[in-house]
Amino acid sequence: MPRAGQVRVPSGQRLSDRVALGVLTATFPRALVDEVIDATGRREQRNRLLPAHLVTYYVMAMSLFSSAGYEEVMASLTEGLSWASDGQDSYEMPSQVAISKARARLGPEPLAELFSRACAPMGTVGTPGGFYRDWRLVSIDAATIDVADTPANAGVFGRAGTGRGEGSAFPQLRIVALGECGTHAIIAAAMDSYDVGEVTLAKRMVSALAPGMLVLADRGFTAHPLFAAAADTGADLLWRAKTNAVLPVLERLPDGSFRSELVATADKATREHVQGVRVVEYAIDDAGRAGATGARYRLVTTITDPARAPAGELAALYAQRWEIESIFDELGTHQRGPRVVLRSRTPDGVYQEAWGYLCVHYAIRALIHSAARHGDLDPDRISFTRALHATRRSVRTGLDGAVNLTQALRRATSELLARPYCPSAGRAPTLVSCAAR
Repeated sequence: MPRAGQVRVPSGQRLSDRVALGVLTATFPRALVDEVIDATGRREQRNRLLPAHLVTYYVMAMSLFSSAGYEEVMASLTEGLSWASDGQDSYEMPSQVAISKARARLGPEPLAELFSRACAPMGTVGTPGGFYRDWRLVSIDAATIDVADTPANAGVFGRAGTGRGEGSAFPQLRIVALGECGTHAIIAAAMDSYDVGEVTLAKRMVSALAPGMLVLADRGFTAHPLFAAAADTGADLLWRAKTNAVLPVLERLPDGSFRSELVATADKATREHVQGVRVVEYAIDDAGRAGATGARYRLVTTITDPARAPAGELAALYAQRWEIESIFDELGTHQRGPRVVLRSRTPDGVYQEAWGYLCVHYAIRALIHSAARHGDLDPDRISFTRALHATRRSVRTGLDGAVNLTQALRRATSELLARPYCPSAGRAPTLVSCAAR
């Protein structure tokens, strides 16, 4: 029998070759992880107890078991391994110090590259809420994450201000993400210190936009340089305008919208600083929303032809922007846990851990999407929390390898389809006007 802290695996195999990965393997197969490690130059130079590919999976497991200590997370990865009484070798479980050093050797680059390569749009034309006419619906927004309060983290990430003129209790990492509205999959992200603004971070991921997308964003992002850069990608935009934005009426259109322009400077003769747009102005009548009745909203869009997207449809469609708020709720409240602070004590560790969280969220959303397609359901009818628990169990039960991976996916899919639910829906606002002033 092995001593406490040891497991037994078949003779001739290393512990790192037998860790249980469950449904994570479906999204991040070993071959892809190895490619990423080689591409980022993080391949180990000698045989180690904790090789780079194992540490990559370990970082993702940290986000599944966010309340567990380092050694407990490793125990979760090996919990499902079966061992017999003979013909096998014992391997000592790595200590917390060894795991910390292995994470430092790996760095954040492999996890960031893994997210970039694997986390692509997954919605299909048949995904409910995934498309509007011919456009894939995506949304941009930002969130902050509390990180461990260490001198190194505080020096790099900074703190949010408070009403009393003091800094927040914890340093904060700012993330700007691009999410699919229909699947809640995060398909692009940029992150930096709290002091780096949302618009600056959004500029870093403009390259993720592509023709065929309709990008939704709140008024905090509707600045000319970012709007113009996003429009240049070929994607179409539907962003809310700031209340003080000057949007001259250049041509009134039959559906009540009008052609206008965003100007970066006061010099309108400089055409390089002008972005032609169409403006949809409307009000909503919803007694359930305090202050909503009579308030006017303005949306600016690159879809200049009303026949392709009537103003009334765009006004109603803009509510889909809030889907990314649900994405951040899944990531923070449910996956990471309320009031849970990222455990990493160094900036590189924080970035590594954050990319791990995004990777695992995508894997869970891929499982939900697969189950929804199998059951002909809207992905919104499958509980994210239930999918999170199913993913954790698949890791703990030792389901690695091609055959067992299929079993893990079938088991998780059956569980998710057993009790679909109807999420509470917000009261739909009633469009009462859609006309230029």
